[in-house]
Amino acid sequence: MEHYLIDNNVISNYFFDIFSRKAMDFLADVINRVPNISVITEIEALSWRSSDIIKEEITRSFVEDSNVIALSPKVVAKCVEIRRNRKLKTPDAIIAATAIVHNLTLLTSDADFKNIPDLKIINPLDL
Repeated sequence: MEHYLIDNNVISNYFFDIFSRKAMDFLADVINRVPNISVITEIEALSWRSSDIIKEEITRSFVEDSNVIALSPKVVAKCVEIRRNRKLKTPDAIIAATAIVHNLTLLTSDADFKNIPDLKIINPLDL
């Protein structure tokens, strides 16, 4: 069974029901298991501001139910390698490095992650 790391844009699009039915069903299955997120995604998701208190609570609950993967020396080393070889923002490089080090497929609709060696990606918009 494949394991996934969920990017922030996927979380927000999922909660706003933006994806196709096939993508929503796939993501529901992933999220119903213990979802994996990077510590960066935790920070980004909890930083959202919304006038809709219910959506903020759903996001907070999602993060609490997730396996938050912290920075480790291996993730830092891989992040540095990625940043030295590509123009990628540090938060995105940390997310990519986390997925690679932990052998997780990154669920993202962010094109900045394309063509990073050893990074497996699924874009829910393509489902």
